[in-house]
Amino acid sequence: MTNDAEKLLDDTGWELLYALQQNARSSYAELGRRVGLTPPAVADRIRRFELAGIITGYHAEVNPAKLGLGLTVIIRFQSTRTAPPDQLLSLVSACPEVFECHRVTGDDCMTLTAVVASVEHLDALITRLTPYGASYTSIVLSSPLHHRAIGPAALVREEASA
Repeated sequence: MTNDAEKLLDDTGWELLYALQQNARSSYAELGRRVGLTPPAVADRIRRFELAGIITGYHAEVNPAKLGLGLTVIIRFQSTRTAPPDQLLSLVSACPEVFECHRVTGDDCMTLTAVVASVEHLDALITRLTPYGASYTSIVLSSPLHHRAIGPAALVREEASA
């Protein structure tokens, strides 16, 4: 963590960041009551989080099933062509069903998360990817831990030597 981030992420900063991750639509007054700051102080902290790149955006979370996209899938993709990574990323970017893409280590080169309306829709998506490599698809049955807020407990801390 950089010094700027360390200064911002005192106990109150972490508490504020955690609260924002849980509900970014909370008012400054509500957040202030939760963390013990005035609304102007909350606004200032949030602005400094944004300037430091700690907060990178605000998003509406939608339920894909309510949009007719009831199947969430995770696709491990293994390129069998010597296509440059930019070409593969362009292919994936052209698939509107894919809402998450990670370049990864190991045998696979990417993992993709997508939402589709049906098994037939999934088949069509996989067919678009097939000319570029092999895919291994898992259908998500449930997501018991979804968009968990990141707090200070997630940091790896070295044990103090006794």
